[in-house]
Amino acid sequence: MSSRTSDVLVIGGGIIGLVTAWRAAQRGFTTAVLDPEPGGGAAQVAAGVLAAVPELHRGEQTLPALTRASARRYPGFAAELTDLTGRDLGYRRSGTLAVALDADDRAHLRELHALQRESGLESEWLSGRECRRLEPMLAPGVRGGRRVDGDPQVDPRRLAAALVTACERAGVVFHREWAERLTVVRERAAGAVTRAGTELTAGQVVLAAGSLSGRLAGVPRDVLPPVRPVKGQVLRLTVPERTAPFLTRTVRAVVRGSHVYLVPRENGELVVGATSEEQGWDTTVTAGGVYELLRDAHELVPGITELPLTETRAGLRPGSPDNAPLLGPSDLDGLLLATGHYRNGVLLTPVTGDALAHALATGELPEEARPFTPRRFSAAPAARPARAALSEQPA
Repeated sequence: MSSRTSDVLVIGGGIIGLVTAWRAAQRGFTTAVLDPEPGGGAAQVAAGVLAAVPELHRGEQTLPALTRASARRYPGFAAELTDLTGRDLGYRRSGTLAVALDADDRAHLRELHALQRESGLESEWLSGRECRRLEPMLAPGVRGGRRVDGDPQVDPRRLAAALVTACERAGVVFHREWAERLTVVRERAAGAVTRAGTELTAGQVVLAAGSLSGRLAGVPRDVLPPVRPVKGQVLRLTVPERTAPFLTRTVRAVVRGSHVYLVPRENGELVVGATSEEQGWDTTVTAGGVYELLRDAHELVPGITELPLTETRAGLRPGSPDNAPLLGPSDLDGLLLATGHYRNGVLLTPVTGDALAHALATGELPEEARPFTPRRFSAAPAARPARAALSEQPA
């Protein structure tokens, strides 16, 4: 068994693990990432909508302060990554229009609009006619909606690829293997052992393995993050070049109580998502999931059925008990967490990288991230999955 040493070992190479490793390396830490496929994970399925307003629900009012802080950093963050790597992230301020198709959905959207205004989030209520004037492809039955100008989007796949390049240029070492277990020495996290038997030692360890974070062997049971997999199915379609602009902004809707969004890309791609399914570790694309997305999208924008369907995919989001991330030092000395971002992983990428780099350097979270310490769950243990090697990821 060989041994390699770094200041910081990040277990998990999705966008959260990558941004943590990049920012840690920029702070002068020798940094390594342990993941068989850096740049993979939930980002390959995410749509990349960077809107704090539509994601706010009752009981989640502490989260918007963090999402807004991250959204404010995105322009500089995206510019820095592009300048460093030469990669276009697909970042643009397209805006968002959230609409409803019947009276019940309109009432729900109105309630959400009021809640968001109470929380200091700005949006404008529009009639159905005003919604269709903005987006002529919308169905005649649209009853009303909320307009948020300037809401950005980013292509998560491009973001992940850029973060891999940024890490490489910052000197981050990639170990393209599965993590088998955490190493604990004298009640302190000291590294990890890979599936191939390689022992990696580190001064500090960051567990950023998304929905798999609660399954790593070697982590004390009372420290395992209470995250669960939440399945999301997503579709990608293509708008032909000869076609006039299909949609000019992200459109979200509540259709018969189900949420659907359509995200137009500058390259002609149209992303439609996403289901939210408590199906454990299942990542199967189902006929039912595809049908429901196309059915709801068709009721919202009837012309969508004329577009070529180019991809169907499913992934797993890391959900936490309060739908908010777990950030910073855990109850095990030397182990920090960066997981549980649920639907906001792409949006929270900049602020997560900054918060974890600060915690690695100082031992404490910055003020804006303190409400999301993993220790908020210490007094109320949640049911957690049985521990296993991260190599046991489902197909």
